Amino acid sequence: MQVLELTKELIRKKSVTPEDAGCQEAIAALLKGVGFKVESIDIGPVKNLWAVHGSSGPLFCFLGHTDVVPSGPVEDWKHPPFDCVEEDGVLYGRGAADMKGCVAAFVTAVCKYVSQNPDHPGRIALLLTSDEEGPALYGTQAVVQKLEERGEKIDYCLVGEPSSEEALGDVVKVGRRGSLGGRLTVMGIQGHVAYPHLARNPIHQVAPALAELSSEKWDEGNEFFPPTSFQISNMNAGTGADNVIPGKVEIVFNFRFSTASTPDDLKARVEAVLQKHQLEYNLSWTLSGRPFFTPKGKLVDAVSAAIEKSTGSLPQLSTAGGTSDGRFIAPLGAEVVEFGVINRSIHKINEHVKIADLNALVSIYEQVIALLAQS
Repeated sequence: MQVLELTKELIRKKSVTPEDAGCQEAIAALLKGVGFKVESIDIGPVKNLWAVHGSSGPLFCFLGHTDVVPSGPVEDWKHPPFDCVEEDGVLYGRGAADMKGCVAAFVTAVCKYVSQNPDHPGRIALLLTSDEEGPALYGTQAVVQKLEERGEKIDYCLVGEPSSEEALGDVVKVGRRGSLGGRLTVMGIQGHVAYPHLARNPIHQVAPALAELSSEKWDEGNEFFPPTSFQISNMNAGTGADNVIPGKVEIVFNFRFSTASTPDDLKARVEAVLQKHQLEYNLSWTLSGRPFFTPKGKLVDAVSAAIEKSTGSLPQLSTAGGTSDGRFIAPLGAEVVEFGVINRSIHKINEHVKIADLNALVSIYEQVIALLAQS
């Protein structure tokens, strides 16, 4: 099966997270056909696929996800989001760029490579999950734990996230910032707005603390990462009536942090500010991922060389953007990079991918496999 046909087949399967809708079953059939040992590691509603070809040597893994975000208003799309329509060399559909096109490309690449090189050195693996766009609790993270228990170690991991910005191969992600979320509830005393002396307004109380947190310089970053950022994403208070002082206010915030800070340090500094302002509060934390960075080495060199051969230019190495499932692989000692198609339309109405880029991506992925096998 060619990459375009496989991409279309996957997009037409309405796999809104955590649904897989048969994507992994279709991929498993292709992999089994070229000799992969395929295993389903399903947890609750989440589908996970682990497939390996080869019996010894370093393990190179393609990592991806078959789930997609909801389409949004279908009537706003140029073409129905799961119809997968071609127009002027472009393929439209939810998941075209994030990341069914990339998954189809690396599945096509590994099938071609092992068909031509059945006794290749080392091992080639694919790890797919339907829980990347959701909570990510029962997907890659859970599979990696099982692999660890069995003594299976990933040495190199290429995540098929759409990393390119303006042209295929212009950017490769060699790391990501960590993500630390906080949910803060500040208590006050509810009352009538006409009698503020009988109440305590938690919004007024927390405002100076939030201003201080928002203006704080958390770190300077370093040569690989920008400075850590603090952002408030949600704030909720009130009863719906315009004459009631609320009894509490809830604030949701997030740190995207570099390797120049630690979660414990950030937590302690936030607590110090809240206590300085003498607030009555509850605060819970969620650490979604720690920052990671892959320096130049076999994997970065192989990906860069394959891109240069295909496009004529070396990629920019970046750590920008949000989190990815690479955060679950890097702490185990693997070299991890992210490389895929252009990301300008991901999660948007009219998500799309250039068909020429899909074909080029297959070639690049195949070259990466070959270069690692030679190293």
